[in-house]
Amino acid sequence: MNATTDPRIKKLQFNSPAPDIRLDKYLTQVLPQFSRAYLQKLIEQGYILVNGQKAKASQKLRKSDSITVELPLLPGHPLAEPIPLTVIYEDEDILVIDKPAGLTVHPAPGHPSHTLVNAILAHCPGLTMSNEVVRPGIVHRLDKDTSGLIVIAKNDFAREYLAAQFKSRTVAKRYLVLVKGRLSPEQGIVEAPIGRDPRRRQRMAIVEAGKEATTQYQVRKYLDNYTLVEVSPLTGRTHQIRIHLSAIGCPVVGDPIYGIKSAHLDRQFIHAYRLGFRLPSTKQYQEFTSPLPGDLEQALEHLAQSD
Repeated sequence: MNATTDPRIKKLQFNSPAPDIRLDKYLTQVLPQFSRAYLQKLIEQGYILVNGQKAKASQKLRKSDSITVELPLLPGHPLAEPIPLTVIYEDEDILVIDKPAGLTVHPAPGHPSHTLVNAILAHCPGLTMSNEVVRPGIVHRLDKDTSGLIVIAKNDFAREYLAAQFKSRTVAKRYLVLVKGRLSPEQGIVEAPIGRDPRRRQRMAIVEAGKEATTQYQVRKYLDNYTLVEVSPLTGRTHQIRIHLSAIGCPVVGDPIYGIKSAHLDRQFIHAYRLGFRLPSTKQYQEFTSPLPGDLEQALEHLAQSD
């Protein structure tokens, strides 16, 4: 593969000894970050040329054939931005990032740039997902004002491998959350369906017709009329932790929507401190941890002093 000035254009020279290999099959071997279906679509639309000519996916390659692959820049495609990242772990398949509070995960209406996705594209030039143009690499999400660990897929294989673990609920997700009130009993499970709030469409709520949602919790510490709790969401519904804790009478501190405001915090006290899953590269289970950020530590110190 030869370098070009445009990172979206890749030049390849076919020199494989294997006879009669199809164009689409060869491309999946040399460009494993893309699915065969996506490459077939690019071939059909004329983004992939053989010897400067439009080709077919079934075309058999000959020795010394020259192949040009152009990755289309689609409308709404996020651009790379040099936003600093705290990378906890990285290999050829994934990134584990300690996301700061205030950073939105992916572009959305009204927030087209300055997101984690924009930062990832700068960190991994050329990162593209066949099925995700606006959210390349995103397998799960954290709220904008939630800090902590998030895993990013660097290719289609890793994305599918990780997505299967999230779907089967084998990913260990642990959050540290501060709530108002003395949460009792000290451990428990909240099961309540979550859907769009019918009265306020910008919010989510517990609704009978909502999607199944389950949250486990374990009290870590009582601080006067507050509780530091470890939370494990078994499902991944939007705002799940905030809604479920509020529903059992212990709203999240610093959460202006479902919880209570705080004089010591300008964001919600939720930190994704532990994340465990099987690595796509080795299939081995591995856990990653992140310490509490400074603003959350200071909030706890204020409460401890007033206790």
